[in-house]
Amino acid sequence: MRAAACEGGIPAATKRSRTKAYLQLCRVSNLPTVWTNVLAGCLLSGGRVTVGLYLLLALSLSSFYLAGMVLNDLCDGEHDRQFRPTRPIPSCRVSERAAFILTIVLFAAGFGSLAFAPRLTGAIAAVALSVAILLYDRHHKQNPFSVLLMGSCRFLVCAVAAYAVIGRLTPPVVVAGGIQFLYIVGTSLFARYENSRQEPFSFPAMPFLLAGISLVDGIVLASQLAPVWFLAGAGGFVLTLAGQCYVRGD
Repeated sequence: MRAAACEGGIPAATKRSRTKAYLQLCRVSNLPTVWTNVLAGCLLSGGRVTVGLYLLLALSLSSFYLAGMVLNDLCDGEHDRQFRPTRPIPSCRVSERAAFILTIVLFAAGFGSLAFAPRLTGAIAAVALSVAILLYDRHHKQNPFSVLLMGSCRFLVCAVAAYAVIGRLTPPVVVAGGIQFLYIVGTSLFARYENSRQEPFSFPAMPFLLAGISLVDGIVLASQLAPVWFLAGAGGFVLTLAGQCYVRGD
């Protein structure tokens, strides 16, 4: 822990700035993309999905996503102190201890929510999701193939939802998850290319690419179920872009 580096000479953060620090740490602006992933996994599973069940799974998988984001910043601590000092942890707006506790609580909330799902196989699938998150967060800076882990996380979000609803994967869920896998790998490679440039692009492409995750879900749902489901993807796209105006998700 490097809490001592934040002691002395650092003014106490206001309640508002501390709240925003936690929102930045969790990258909450990307949550609508998780919600549409869950929607795709639920509906394409072919099982009976109620509003309550969808909200339960959205809560669970949102918790896993947030846990992964917080853990990512914990693992990137040394790198961020050098290259991204304004991030919540190196700027001392969130302590490492608080971030660690939050990570544990969020993972626990994710698994705890799945205990109320129709099928406990969802919790078993969530173990695979958690392992993928841990491997990505721990090794993504050193491993050029970590983009595959990132894509796998999105595939597993759809998979966990399907396993929680009917206890197995259906071909439409595999297709939806596979398309998201490819989209995330491409987006991650673009982000790496942008970060390697001397100057960033004049157009903020990443917020639109991240919001596009929901559009992909909308297109898949419209093609597999009914055109009206594209509106769900479009709604996730708009919500994500709106959130990016306040808290960047990259």
